[in-house]
Amino acid sequence: MISRRSILRCSLVLFLLACIAPLARGWEREPNSVFAERRGKVMAAVNAPIVIFGYTGHEEANPSYVFMQEENFYYLTGHNEEGAALLLVPESAAQKGWTGPRVILYLPPRDLAEEKWNGPRMGPDDPGIKEKTGFADVETFAKLKDALATLAKNFPEIYTELPDPKEDGYPHAANWTAWVKDAATQVTLKDVSSAVETLRAIKSPGELALLQKAIDASIDAHFAAMKMTRSGLYEYQVAAKMVEIHSEAGCETEAYAPIVGSGFNSTVLHYNKLDREIDGGEVVLMDVAGQYSGYAADITRTLPADGKYTPRQREIYEVVLGAQNAALAALKPGATFGGLQKIAMDYINSHGKDKEDRTLGRYYIHGLSHHIGLNVHDPSGPSRPLEAGMVITVEPGIYIPEENIGVRIEDDVLITPTGYKLLTARLPRSPDEIEKIMAEGKAERGKHAQ
Repeated sequence: MISRRSILRCSLVLFLLACIAPLARGWEREPNSVFAERRGKVMAAVNAPIVIFGYTGHEEANPSYVFMQEENFYYLTGHNEEGAALLLVPESAAQKGWTGPRVILYLPPRDLAEEKWNGPRMGPDDPGIKEKTGFADVETFAKLKDALATLAKNFPEIYTELPDPKEDGYPHAANWTAWVKDAATQVTLKDVSSAVETLRAIKSPGELALLQKAIDASIDAHFAAMKMTRSGLYEYQVAAKMVEIHSEAGCETEAYAPIVGSGFNSTVLHYNKLDREIDGGEVVLMDVAGQYSGYAADITRTLPADGKYTPRQREIYEVVLGAQNAALAALKPGATFGGLQKIAMDYINSHGKDKEDRTLGRYYIHGLSHHIGLNVHDPSGPSRPLEAGMVITVEPGIYIPEENIGVRIEDDVLITPTGYKLLTARLPRSPDEIEKIMAEGKAERGKHAQ
């Protein structure tokens, strides 16, 4: 006999599977001119040939895998299909005998048999391919190797994405670095990642609009979770509801594996088993957010399981909220992550104690902020102070395993020329407001039960 718990776990799987068809939802994309402008900025920063490779679609063998383009490649091309490459040639190449285009998108040829399984793809010979992609020159991928060999005769360096020494998982950069070395044996390869990631730190108006859609869907999911959370539910039921709402709002996938931790699990930063039944009298930490057209939100709230914080839970919550407000008050261009971290830590250490009368800073074990964008931990190039146009999280937390209390409050923030804009402002942060929303949810459940 299938248990109630097994049936409920299956429901989460079904909700997750509902998120694996991004094309059906209508992927939103910035205009071709935006991607062209970015390419121009990278070419101005690097006076050498640049080649960047998209993902092939083989990076993940799981049949439920949602294809997501290599981020730097997507940032420069807007192309979200498998097996493509980008070649950028400096203006100085013409003086060295280069007669080809300076910007070329390389696409694999169409495979009509494969398309019967995975749907139509763009090919280099498609009618209107230049207008669709925004590239004046689109070539078949097979021609890239000869182009690199020609450039290597006059350029001692070629820029590409070099592998990170700590690279985990599928070796995308390592594989393509070896491929370039085989095509252009005499050149030195340099890393272009920093130049691209420096640009990625400042979001365009189009990127901000897509981020806001991801954030709004995530906020709606958190509201629903506040209204449904109670003892007797399993963590995965709360996560399933949130994933469902993301999917209904057009999110193609989750920004990261949902974290819904109750009791002791609330103190585990990346807890993702979601297999525990929620008990009354404890907190439930929900770090759950959706991804919309490639852009990731990142939001955390911490709830009382049965709608009312205990005095101790409220005490810890208020310390975390105070630390977040202190950091937010200091947000402006010129601020640094290190400086903001110190503000939050100083607040936590000067407010509240543990059961042994020690300061609470020992229970704040992670950084305060990171960039978000095409990745939930978006790169930003070499470390530098905050600038207008950056979007970051502000997420202090206190995790006390011996008390089974973990509290994190995480919001997404745009740095403006004079300060900041809280992109997640629609989602309440105060404990009184959260308790009110949970009470409304309880009342609604009571009406439905009559």
